[in-house]
Amino acid sequence: MLEIFTILHDNGMLLLMGQYPNGPLGGVLCTLLISVLAVLLAFPIGVLLGLARLSPWRWLSWPATCWVYLLRGIPLMMVVFWTYFCVPLLIGHNISGFATMLCTLVIYESAYIAEIVRGGIQALPHGQYEASRALGMSHLKTLRLVILPQALFNTLPSLVSQLVSIIKDSTLGYVINVPELTFAANQVSNQLLTKPFQVFAIVALSYYIICFSLTWLANKLEAHIAQKRRQPPQANPSVAPAVMLTKTSSQ
Repeated sequence: MLEIFTILHDNGMLLLMGQYPNGPLGGVLCTLLISVLAVLLAFPIGVLLGLARLSPWRWLSWPATCWVYLLRGIPLMMVVFWTYFCVPLLIGHNISGFATMLCTLVIYESAYIAEIVRGGIQALPHGQYEASRALGMSHLKTLRLVILPQALFNTLPSLVSQLVSIIKDSTLGYVINVPELTFAANQVSNQLLTKPFQVFAIVALSYYIICFSLTWLANKLEAHIAQKRRQPPQANPSVAPAVMLTKTSSQ
């Protein structure tokens, strides 16, 4: 145990932020940065794919379904290698390992976020869609104003849980020299030579603390959403006169 504290004292900054500011950002901060950016960039793509999966137009639903099933059916490591070798050929010059891993996670996680969004939409009562269409709203307007706000709110716990998966998946960046936490730990282990167990025990504990905190947040969000569902809907006083006026005029 004393050796672990000694390693943290001597190499804590390397594990936390890599060689920054004298070199590239790495360690825990690089892991969190690449994970958060991957979620933010994959989220709009996932929403569009989820909507396309439910689209009544086959020219939208079929390509989206193929995209989702293809990416969910192959290992992430294969996507890492494809991105690493194919992206430089497409754009004409090499890109950094960080950018390669970010592109990989955005492409790969968009398929999983699409399924989360699709499940959130299908979990809503279908009567809301029918009522919106009966009021004269178009299909796209119904999705934008009625369905999506509720579905995305209900999927918040699942999206946070997906962030946990992305943080763990980011360890594969080690194979393409992304200076994330596992890469930094390997540097420390190579310097110490005789203490790999202690070094990677620190890494395991770091991942556990990060992932446990996010899982706790996801459980809190889920409990909050369940509580909101149990609350009776409050009447909107500004809508009531309009409803009464409509009923009177129809009589």
